[in-house]
Amino acid sequence: MRVMVFAKTTEDSDKGAAPTPEAFAAMDRFIEELVKAGVFVAGAGLKNSAQAKRIVYEGSRRTIIDGPFAETRELVGGFSIWEVKDMDEAVVWAKRSPSPTSGRSEIEIRPFYEAADLAEFMTPEELAAPRDGERGKLGVA
Repeated sequence: MRVMVFAKTTEDSDKGAAPTPEAFAAMDRFIEELVKAGVFVAGAGLKNSAQAKRIVYEGSRRTIIDGPFAETRELVGGFSIWEVKDMDEAVVWAKRSPSPTSGRSEIEIRPFYEAADLAEFMTPEELAAPRDGERGKLGVA
């Protein structure tokens, strides 16, 4: 199963505070462990919300909101995609992840929809057929 692991921002990180060299090195070592175990698929850190935009959809209307955003608790500071056997394995790996800050920080793990989850929207033939193009290479349901 594939999961996306979200690292939430903290007030300090959204203000642009960089991790300490020790924290950065610890995260680098952890990612190498994930790679060697065949768990790590992709990942990246995200710039702070001052450089972000939000698009609010209301019917056909679109409203653009420029960052920074006042509430940092729910902002994503980075992500990883992991291939694990189940959610329990993802939690075991997440618990091993070093904390990016000395204070409180959060990680959220969410499973991807897989093709089988979309069975009510697709025929058995469509489910069995591999996707063409880049979408198929990426394993996108």
